[in-house]
Amino acid sequence: MPDVGEGLTEAEILKWYVQVGDTVTDGQVVCEVETAKAAVELPIPFDGTVHELRFPEGTTVDVGQVIISVNVGGGDAPAAEAPVAEAAPVVAAPAAPAVEDDEPKGRQPVLVGYGVAASSTKRRPRKAPAGAAPAAAPAAPVLVSVPEQLNGHAPAGARPLAKPPVRKLAKDLGVDLATVTPTGPDGIITREDVHAAAAPAPAPAALAPAPVAAPAPAPAQAPAPVAAAVVSSDAREVRIPIKGVRKATAAAMVGSAFTAPHVTEFVTFDITRTMKLVEELKSDKDMAGLRVNPLLLIAKAVLVAVKRNPDINAAWDEAAQEIVLKQYVNLGIAAATPRGLIVPNIKDAHAQTLPELSKSLSELVSTAREGKTTPAAMQGGTFTITNVGVFGVDTGTPILNPGEAAILAVGAIKLQPWVHKGKVKARQVTTLALSFDHRLVDGELGSKFLADIAAILEQPKRLITWA
Repeated sequence: MPDVGEGLTEAEILKWYVQVGDTVTDGQVVCEVETAKAAVELPIPFDGTVHELRFPEGTTVDVGQVIISVNVGGGDAPAAEAPVAEAAPVVAAPAAPAVEDDEPKGRQPVLVGYGVAASSTKRRPRKAPAGAAPAAAPAAPVLVSVPEQLNGHAPAGARPLAKPPVRKLAKDLGVDLATVTPTGPDGIITREDVHAAAAPAPAPAALAPAPVAAPAPAPAQAPAPVAAAVVSSDAREVRIPIKGVRKATAAAMVGSAFTAPHVTEFVTFDITRTMKLVEELKSDKDMAGLRVNPLLLIAKAVLVAVKRNPDINAAWDEAAQEIVLKQYVNLGIAAATPRGLIVPNIKDAHAQTLPELSKSLSELVSTAREGKTTPAAMQGGTFTITNVGVFGVDTGTPILNPGEAAILAVGAIKLQPWVHKGKVKARQVTTLALSFDHRLVDGELGSKFLADIAAILEQPKRLITWA
């Protein structure tokens, strides 16, 4: 089971797309797993024949355990374990008894990501589910004979190190990874390296959202299985295992609540003019085919307010004892999914036009509902919006997304009596709540930022005058 590059320690096998005896090719998706953050499809980095599936669907497997074996040497060659988080890569070797290689330095390429770091903490053995065959004892790394070239590439140990989204970016830009100079840790090629290699073409104004690893398409699947619940003997209690996204969310929220000193401020205001603008934009030809709703303009108002109050877009680096000011906005949108609460973000949202932002929001929401949000899409957020108003509540006191300085909760928009131009009239009113990390944001900054958002939504022409 590989570490998909986000420091995860375990994952549940949701679906096998191959069976023993199937022929697989380099980059083909072989299974779908659910990590603590998302459902992820794992590609195989070999051409060969499936020799063994080590675990059945529904099994939770620790990172570092072998989950599949592939025969890469043809019919007469020995079956070679695909090095899914194994210590040593598959390398060419003479016809001689297999021997243990020296402990490798750094992390090695596996199905997705780069295996387990040499300093990974040992974990206690996990019980296999009832009826499942016991997992094989860890074996020494296997050295096998493989062709000098695999699918047109150098042997696995010599392949450039890059995560699947970076490989896809390189393919889209026509960049040969073998010609790219890596700048990441342990010689890993980053997105920036690929963009630099794509020169002399002018660099794009803003980076596109991190692409989803896109191996061979898999057939549409039913919703992921829910953790098996245990009903008490008197049927008065139901116990549901804490796992996957729910487990990760709980850990993140507890860590945030007891690390960052939270302060929450509220503002209630007349949002009628913004609601009228929403209706006008729906019939605008430049927004044809795009989803226009209050959240879109609220998101745009947040981006303008961040520009006016840039210190709100920061992070606290405890280890370095530094405050990190972000010169970009990766706008997170909290989304309720069947797997639990997730917060994917729109990369470089500050650089997007209103139509581009509308498209990004729609893609983010649809991907989350389908359960296809990738871990990369949930990393690197700088500010979050949570729209609790869709549930009919006035507002809430949101907990910070770890690593961010502030989060905005949007309440329900309701028709209420309101003093407008000296008279009490029925107006559309809402309440916003801003929680912020008081280590980073003092009361003055938090108040100005929240007041700016409200002022923009009261008079949406400020989207132009203040931008």
